[in-house]
Amino acid sequence: HTAWILIFSILIASIGLNVSSTAVVIGAMLIAPLMGPLLGIGLSLAINDVHTLKRSFINLLGMVGISLTTSFLFFSIPLFQEATPELLARTKPDLRDVLIAIGGGLALIVSLSRRKEMTNTIAGVAIATALMPPLCTAGYGLATRNSSYFFGAMFLFIINSTYISLATFVILKFLRFRAVKKTDEKQKKYVFRWALLISILILAMSMYTSYQLILEKNFRHNAKAFISYLKNKGVSLIDIDDEDLDYTHHKITITVFGSTITPDEQQEWQTWMQSHGLAGTTLDIQQSKEYDELKMSLQELENTYAEQIKRLENKDEMLQKKDLLINELKQRIQTLSAQKVPFEKLSKEAKINYDGLLYMSYSPKIYTDFNRQDTIREFVTGWNKRNRNRKKDFEKMKNWLRLRMAPDSISVIYQEK
Repeated sequence: HTAWILIFSILIASIGLNVSSTAVVIGAMLIAPLMGPLLGIGLSLAINDVHTLKRSFINLLGMVGISLTTSFLFFSIPLFQEATPELLARTKPDLRDVLIAIGGGLALIVSLSRRKEMTNTIAGVAIATALMPPLCTAGYGLATRNSSYFFGAMFLFIINSTYISLATFVILKFLRFRAVKKTDEKQKKYVFRWALLISILILAMSMYTSYQLILEKNFRHNAKAFISYLKNKGVSLIDIDDEDLDYTHHKITITVFGSTITPDEQQEWQTWMQSHGLAGTTLDIQQSKEYDELKMSLQELENTYAEQIKRLENKDEMLQKKDLLINELKQRIQTLSAQKVPFEKLSKEAKINYDGLLYMSYSPKIYTDFNRQDTIREFVTGWNKRNRNRKKDFEKMKNWLRLRMAPDSISVIYQEK
């Protein structure tokens, strides 16, 4: 019956992690019988009970195997493989998790060693130390073949398991529980040294992960400060997301539109990064190749124009025609440059912000009232007619597009499907 209860609780916890429901995860933690083997290991070490120690280890390994298998089978279903915040929260343990495990383990064994068990304390420890969610996350890592998720979650489980057992061992030794078999001082020292070594190793690893977490937070903070610096200088950027701030490879990716960044500007930005905690960070600047080609074409036209001036200094009429031709070509180039729209980035942002949006298209259209001619950017948006807020979202999206594309003339068309 214990194994079946464990399977059901793992299933509940996996569903809770998949839908990011904290209440469901907490309920599963209260159901799971994972705490027993850990207390058994600490107790058997404290009273020198080899038989109980073997049984506790076997039970713990069996429960871990059942938990990983159940969560692996659940997350193997493609529908449930989204990396939710609740899952990601269990993939990077640090020093704070060690402190939680130590405090929870001490509170648990103190409450259990009283003549009258403190039920509320036991339930609180089961929630705080969170033995089950890391196992579910490890199963998710196996199902999605993500080794970093698997090892990170298993390390969190090892932290909680180790310090709960060590806290049990220390408190029972302090309370002088009677040993099943007498042990000599040499054996006591041997057990103590191994327990101390394991705890120090886990503590050192958690301190290292804490240090890495601090470095990553500093990197992201400095990267966001750099983005703000560029925007204050008037650089037009497509919105930056977390994927653009790559701490693993120390790389910042920005998408620039509307102008070409010169080498001098890039050098200025690199200097700013060097002096603001981003030394060694690679800056990947993505900008329109079409715009660069248009600018090169303009430069070639200007060079041609200069040569023609030298050749036709005495031919005013021809020079005027050349001037008109050059101005017309410049206007056409500016029009083509203005028509470059970062449609892929805009469509991704629109899909995230508006749930009822089904599709979106863009095309430039030429408009004339027979007095003047202009190019209008037309966006066609398709909305789910079952969405009650579709018209309200359409108005918000239209205002958002007008703000993003200002001062250009745009038209936003509403369609239902």
